[in-house]
Formats: sequence, structure tokens, C-alpha cells
Amino acid sequence: MKRILFLTFYFRPDLCAGSFRNSPLLDELSRQTKDEDILIDVYTTQPNRYASYSKKAAASEKFDNVKVERIDIPAHKSGIIDQALSFKTYFFETLRRTRQTEYDLVYGSSSRFFTSYLAFRIARRKNTPLYVDVRDIFSETIFHISKNPAIKYLFTPFVKHLEKRVYSYASHINLISEGFKESFNRFKNAKVSYYTHGIDPIFLEKPEQVLERGPSSKKKILYAGNVGEGQGLHHAIPEAAKALEENYEFEIIGDGGALHKLKNAIAEIQVTNVNIMDPVRRDGLLTKYHEADILLIHLNDHETFKKVLPSKVFELTVTGKPILAGVSGFTELFLQEHVPQAVVFEPCNPNSLIKAIHKIASEGSKSFSEIEKRSFIEKFSRNQVNQKIVKTIKNNIKKS
Repeated sequence: MKRILFLTFYFRPDLCAGSFRNSPLLDELSRQTKDEDILIDVYTTQPNRYASYSKKAAASEKFDNVKVERIDIPAHKSGIIDQALSFKTYFFETLRRTRQTEYDLVYGSSSRFFTSYLAFRIARRKNTPLYVDVRDIFSETIFHISKNPAIKYLFTPFVKHLEKRVYSYASHINLISEGFKESFNRFKNAKVSYYTHGIDPIFLEKPEQVLERGPSSKKKILYAGNVGEGQGLHHAIPEAAKALEENYEFEIIGDGGALHKLKNAIAEIQVTNVNIMDPVRRDGLLTKYHEADILLIHLNDHETFKKVLPSKVFELTVTGKPILAGVSGFTELFLQEHVPQAVVFEPCNPNSLIKAIHKIASEGSKSFSEIEKRSFIEKFSRNQVNQKIVKTIKNNIKKS
């Protein structure tokens, strides 16, 4: 009997990219292994991504060859300090619960880097292979985002040291973006793959009911997702919205550590055409996408975000709606190659955002042909991506 330890800080029913990636990946891993004498232990947390979305889930559940354990952690509001305190509980409780169990592979998902470090600690203790799925480079992110000198110049080198230990030990590293490639060239022990985010089946459906708006209504620009420092919405949206009050309205669906900055910036210049809503379930989000005229993606203007590829790119693309993309680097290159309806503007620059909106208004946006859309869906469907990832996971299980 083989046993896999599957570590993910976020898991269903939480609403975030980590949950949306790892929950269906776990299902595919179970599907491919349930008849192969393989057990999977999942250690995760109770839903906690947003203070405004709280949904309790079973502390323990079993299905097929999977056992899921959800650990209660202290509440947080997406700040670095309170998230660290919450993660500490998950970290040490998982170490305690796994102490007596032997594993043949440890899988760790990282945008939360310390989930990868936790996976490393357990894998090294058990002398077992480690598979790491990398969704961002934590040391670079905190260095560019944090304004605290102690975090930037003391904590960041410490994290870089831990990253080196994790990635040097790993037998397989999957990078969600090829923009990370250069940062991982020095880790020769691991095989590296590039399986990106995927399109979830729900976003290929049509919503049951879409509210019709009159011809005189303002055009609606929708942003749905995290509202943190990494997105930097407070730099771009308030001024752009103020300048476009007569003809456009912005709808923001989400929560996060920089929401207060966005609200303060809106209040400061008395913007009246920005509506902020709490996070919604994905079926409701699908409806919101189809009710909007234009969809918005935005990343803060930091060097580290030139390497990432947001999961939102995939679900917005298949709606066929025009996309405003305040991005640069690898995401910009990806959009230019794969997403004809995307209009890119300079991140954190409200004037550039306004020009992009006017461009869509005057020229329209390009769109997929049916063949191009089918090809995009076939290449990036979540099911296809997960099947490929699971094959590499199984290849790393310790041989008897």
C-alpha cells in the first residue's frame, strides 16, 4: 500500500486560486489512483481566504481513497502578520498529525510558500520524494510588496534561504508560469514542468439568467478576484472611474488586504460609479461575467509580477468578452499569443487604463474564431492540465 501526503492551505469550499487549483487536482489524483492501492491524506484548513466569506466545512471527510483533514486556524484579514500567525497553527498541527505516518510522496502547493516548506520538512523527515507546485516566488513577492524594512531586508533573505533548501531537495518542481524559469535554472536535482492554470468546466457553461440592461445604461467594467497589494487596484481604478463617470461604471467583486486602500482612494476623490461587493460563489460569478460589458485583470507594477500568470486569464478568456489587462512581462506575452480580445494597458496607470477603454469603445475588440476558441479550451482545460500533472505526481512516488 502506497501513501501520498497532499498539502494545500486552501481547499474547497474556499474561494481562491489555490482552492480552485488543488481541489480538482486532488479529485483527478484520486480518480487515477483509487484502483491502485494508493491512499491520499489531505491536510488543509477551514475556509479562511476572505473575512467576508465564511463557510464552515467538515473537519474530516473521506471519499474513495482520500481522507481530508481541515485544521481550524485563527481568523485573519490578509495582512502579512496575521496570515503568518494563522499559518503557524496549520504548520505545527500538520507536523504533529503526520508524525507517526509514513509516506511514499509528499505534494506541496505554493503560493503560500510555507506550505512548500512544510512539505519539505515532512518529506525530509520521512526520507521520501517531494513534489512542489509553484504559483509564485514568495521571497520576491514580499520584497517588492512590503514597505517594512525589517521584512524586506531581514525576513526576505531568510525566506530565500528556505526556498533554496526546499527546491534543492525536491524531486519535481512544477512552475505555473514559464516566467519563473530563469529563477529555477540552478536547481538541478528536480525535474521541472510548466503546467499552468486551467479553465474550469463551470466557465464553459451559459448562466441560467442574465439581467438585461437598457441601451442608455452605463457600460459595466467588472473586476472579480483578490483585492490585495499584488493587484494594486487602488492605483488605477479610482482616477479612471472618476474620469469616466458619465458613461461607465465599475463593479468590484472581492476582498483582500488592500480593500481599505481602494475604498479610501474612492472616497477621497468622491467617485460615485464604483460598486464594491463581497466575494460570490462561482456560479454567481459566471452570471456576473456575462452581465458585464468589459472584464478587468490588474497586477501591481512590481518586477516580481512580470513573471506570474494569473488564473483569471483563463476563465475570463472563454467568456468572449473584451478584456482590459493591466499587466506586463510574461502575462502580457501570453495574452498577445493566445487572447485576441485582450487590450493591454500599463499597470497602475489610470490614464493608460482610460485610453484602453476608449480604444475598445472606438475600435471594439478582436475575438476568437470558433476554431481558435476550441483550440484554447482543449489546450488549457482544467481536466487536461490536471491529467498531465497527475501523471508526473505518480511518477515521483517512491519505488518499493
